[in-house]
Amino acid sequence: MSGAVELSVLAAPVSDTALNELASVLVDCVAGGASVSFMAPFSQGDGLAFFRKVAKSVAAGDTVLLVAKLDGKIVGTVQLGLDTPPNQPHRADVKKMLVHRAARGRGVGALLMARIEDEAKRCGRWLLVLDTVPGDNGYRLYKRAGWTECGLIPNYALFPDGRLCDTALFWKRLDQ
Repeated sequence: MSGAVELSVLAAPVSDTALNELASVLVDCVAGGASVSFMAPFSQGDGLAFFRKVAKSVAAGDTVLLVAKLDGKIVGTVQLGLDTPPNQPHRADVKKMLVHRAARGRGVGALLMARIEDEAKRCGRWLLVLDTVPGDNGYRLYKRAGWTECGLIPNYALFPDGRLCDTALFWKRLDQ
């Protein structure tokens, strides 16, 4: 892969090509052992089913779906969950920050996180929350990006191979 990383927000309707590429990124991350809600074996069809649900949430205005492309192909993604209760109109959830293993080490994750913060501000959201596995790539990325770790939940989830993993909770307040 060569060239610059291109970021874009996908609007509804999300194309079949984009859904397939997003599913491929998710499949690669699960195959690489990422604890991102799914268990092995995880197929392209499973990834498509997940991103079709995300596309419906995009169409409903409940999710901002951001992608990173290299050489015209999606290699990373992150979501901003806007579907919060009425007493939390200032908050959003950062979800499924994924970067294909072949594209790692190029700053894709950092670019996605910086842009999702911009999207949050555009949507009037200034308090963001997320969770991640302590010590993993995402954990280190969030620390470098100024996120605040506020707790650890032991044995919160499973890795794709069935091993238990802890989850670290993070928050970040954005400039209004």
